This record gives sequence, structure tokens and C-alpha cells, in this order.
Amino acid sequence: VEKTKGVLSKEFSGVLNEVRMGRPRKEALRNMADRLSVDELSNFVGSLIMAEQLGISIGNVLRLQSREIRAKRRQKVEEMAMKAPVKMLIPIILFIFPAIFIVLLAPAVFHIMKAFMN
Repeated sequence: VEKTKGVLSKEFSGVLNEVRMGRPRKEALRNMADRLSVDELSNFVGSLIMAEQLGISIGNVLRLQSREIRAKRRQKVEEMAMKAPVKMLIPIILFIFPAIFIVLLAPAVFHIMKAFMN
């Protein structure tokens, strides 16, 4: 909390202050998750609380959470990559194809018009 700045750092600082004032860690973390209402943070807080209740190493929980988040990010990026060609199709059809047809077919049209005029 002391070494980083930002919203998350401030929220964790608030959690630490709540714990120092006597509120149980579980309740302080739940309050933070409710205040922020971010799904990933709620899952993270739930995992921390579960690890504390079961006596599981927090390091293992953090490693598992980081793998999960990386996999979700990778899936999101792959999904965006699959949508990219569809989004590029409209400008290609509207702008590039007509320009190519004009450049390629204009000389042929002029030759055909010249042939019919003679």
C-alpha cells in the first residue's frame, strides 16, 4: 500500500485501517469488494477469505488467481482478434474495392467508348 498509488492502493489502505480499528479482516475485505463492485476483485476477496478459513497458504491462492486472470485476459484478446476481420470488412468494401475498380476498369471503359464512337 505504501509503495503504490491508485484506487486499489487506497482501498487496501482503508481495509487496513478498518482492521486496525477492530473490524474482522473478513468483514473489511467484503466491505471493500462491495464498495468497488468489480467481479474480479469480489472473486479475489472470496478466495482470500476461503483460504483464511481453511488455513490454505495465501501464496498458493494468489498464484492460482493470477493464472486464472491471465487465462481470462488471453481469452478476451483472442475474442477481440476474431472480431477484427469482420470490423475491417466494411471499410474495405466501401472504400478500397471501389477505388481498385476505378483504377483497373477506367482505361477499359475509355477504350470501349472509343471503339463505339469510331
